Amino acid sequence: MNPRRKKRLTIVTSILVGVAAVAGFTLYALSQNIDLFYTPTEIVQGKADSGIKPTVGQRIRVGGLVVNGTVKRDPESLHVEFKLIDTGPMITVTYDAILPDLFREGQGIVAQGILISPTVLEASEVLAKHDEEYMPKEIADAVGKNHKKLEYNNN
Repeated sequence: MNPRRKKRLTIVTSILVGVAAVAGFTLYALSQNIDLFYTPTEIVQGKADSGIKPTVGQRIRVGGLVVNGTVKRDPESLHVEFKLIDTGPMITVTYDAILPDLFREGQGIVAQGILISPTVLEASEVLAKHDEEYMPKEIADAVGKNHKKLEYNNN
């Protein structure tokens, strides 16, 4: 190999190693700031595939249904406390701001915040989800579907 080709190969290799190092450092830095998504069951029992549970103090997102009869509002402030459930255990969410207009009991929500104990999330943001199964009455009648909402009892 002549010196000119050797020099080009060294330069190209150096550039590729540099780009790979920058990409690796960027991905490592981003992984430290990612908000992972959990369900209430995964917070209590761990992820089904890996068994990984969030640690106290970790910033996470949790999605589930607001349990009927568990919303407690402080009349003196904006503080709200409610329980979330999916198919298993419940967790408690505390929030100190104005809730979205679509928030109500039995509704699906996503709360983002810090886990302050193994079953309590201090939310910094609450997003209410609209019903994904909505169908106009005329279409539902035409198709013959009967839509029922899930009801969860206080266990």
